[in-house]
Amino acid sequence: MAQTFTSLPALQVMLWGVLFFGGIYLGFGAITWLLTRRLLPAMGIGRVLDPRPLQPGQLRRELGQSGISVLIFGLGMVFPWGLLQLGWARLDPDAGWRQIAVEILVLAVWNDVHFWINHRLLHTRLLRRFHGPHHRSFVTTPWATYSFHPIEALMLGNVILLPMVVHDFSFWSLAAVPVFSLFFNCVGHSNYDFFTGVSYSHWFAASRRHHLHHACHNGNYGFQFTFMDRLFGTRIAADAAEPHFQAFREKQARQQQQQPGQHGAPA
Repeated sequence: MAQTFTSLPALQVMLWGVLFFGGIYLGFGAITWLLTRRLLPAMGIGRVLDPRPLQPGQLRRELGQSGISVLIFGLGMVFPWGLLQLGWARLDPDAGWRQIAVEILVLAVWNDVHFWINHRLLHTRLLRRFHGPHHRSFVTTPWATYSFHPIEALMLGNVILLPMVVHDFSFWSLAAVPVFSLFFNCVGHSNYDFFTGVSYSHWFAASRRHHLHHACHNGNYGFQFTFMDRLFGTRIAADAAEPHFQAFREKQARQQQQQPGQHGAPA
């Protein structure tokens, strides 16, 4: 597969890249939406995290912005391909499954470091305007996973370039990065607590942590793991969004009391 990839012309690399990123985005998004909106609630497993409704037109906006990100990620496959063409990077065609497993683990850790650094930069005064489109989804959905400004997509999409120039990875290890990255991203943006019994610090509580990032806007800059937020003191308290939710519940209660024919109001 390594030889096949490097022998492709640039246009084919970009075309296959767009199909690949579009396919995993639509596939993981649809599965996560079905699980969290239909199957798991019906089975009594897990719970919704943010009770507030989606904004009007939110899904259409997320899908539109994500389509641009898919194009950027897919067309951007020409950059790792270019590193191989220039001889600045090489693929290991003889890697066994143990080596591939270790490489994927290393890349998963690097992905979290890379994401935290870029995410923290996107919350600085200089770059926050490029992160604003993503934060318009203050109640998250799986379709928000790629809902980025093009600058943010460029920043997050270069995750494999540095590893490629310092180590000869297997093709399959590098191809796994967008797959596990999008999987974790869908979980983080699902607005659903899949494992209610685990602690807030657990790896499986990533959706709780990231939904708080969107609800409170700052803190919890990490991806799936917690070590970067722990190291730099950027974790959000587990109940940080409660004032927002309490205000929403009180507003709902007032609206119900004002409806004619309810709570003693004249019919």
